[in-house]
Amino acid sequence: MQSIQANNYLVHFNEKGYEKLNSFLNESKYSNLFIIVDSNTNEFCLNKFLPYLSTDLTIEIIEFEAGEPNKNIETCVELWNVLTELGGDRKSLVINLGGGVVTDLGGFVASTFKRGVDFINIPTTLLSMVDASVGGKTGVDLGNLKNQIGVINVPKMVLIDTQYLDTLSKKEMRSGLAEMLKHGLIFDKKYWEKFLDLKAFDFADFDELIYRSVEIKNEIVLQDPTEKNIRKALNFGHTLGHAIESYFLENDTKTSLLHGEAIAIGMILESYISLKKDLINMAEYNQIKQAIKTIYDDVVFDKKDIELIVELLIHDKKNEYGNIQFALIDGIGKILINQSVENEFILKAFEDYKS
Repeated sequence: MQSIQANNYLVHFNEKGYEKLNSFLNESKYSNLFIIVDSNTNEFCLNKFLPYLSTDLTIEIIEFEAGEPNKNIETCVELWNVLTELGGDRKSLVINLGGGVVTDLGGFVASTFKRGVDFINIPTTLLSMVDASVGGKTGVDLGNLKNQIGVINVPKMVLIDTQYLDTLSKKEMRSGLAEMLKHGLIFDKKYWEKFLDLKAFDFADFDELIYRSVEIKNEIVLQDPTEKNIRKALNFGHTLGHAIESYFLENDTKTSLLHGEAIAIGMILESYISLKKDLINMAEYNQIKQAIKTIYDDVVFDKKDIELIVELLIHDKKNEYGNIQFALIDGIGKILINQSVENEFILKAFEDYKS
């Protein structure tokens, strides 16, 4: 697969990626190399990665506990301290080996340590391959509020190797699939239609589908690296999805949702809002709702749940001047950004989701 030119870095794929990585390491004059992993990637992915590495640099492995609840500033402090204790300096290189939590948090740690050291991302989950691999967003959660603290800073390169997908559960794979569905809905109707009949789905083509998702996100980000305009299209499903994800994270009586599971619900809700604003027709909405509900289990919301989720919307980082901003689909494959939505439509969307 040909490498994809992102914003000042390249996304490499599979075997070619390791060749590019080793060439980069041998040509650069780094003082040492730190590989940041979480407890999952330390157990399941590190042993797949290290045999490909060819470098004389001193390598240190830094591990933190896996899971979204650990994507916080406290974990960053721990990692900054470990980097300091192990002799990290301005010429150190960080490789983030893991899913979105690792690449988001590790990228933020690298971007702020010694006012910024170079880093490389090697995403190991489907979600991180098709989402976190492009765009340079780094950061952590603030309590239960998603991605409130962070910076946009691009890596030196990204390496996507689909062999790591063998380590994932079906639940994790479905989580990543949500972002791929989103890319079709906002940008490429033909791509969306590839996912409509999963019984006929050819997983032999999965590398090409991942590649197309990376292309789509990259094309959008290149037009708007700092999310002032069209990059907001990528927020489709995320305004309500992030609020749902945050609510389930903080509520001890609820089973936490994976990111993609929450975004899948958000896409149904925001498609319904698109319907009510006459941006899509009923046939398009039913197609979206049926396709997503075929893949993801229904989640039960009571009246109190919905009220508290709507309250969380005021903290969404996409809000401007106190207004909640939505990205809504304008027909399948097209998007409208900066859309204000009345609470009435949000509540009706939840009612329709439950039906």
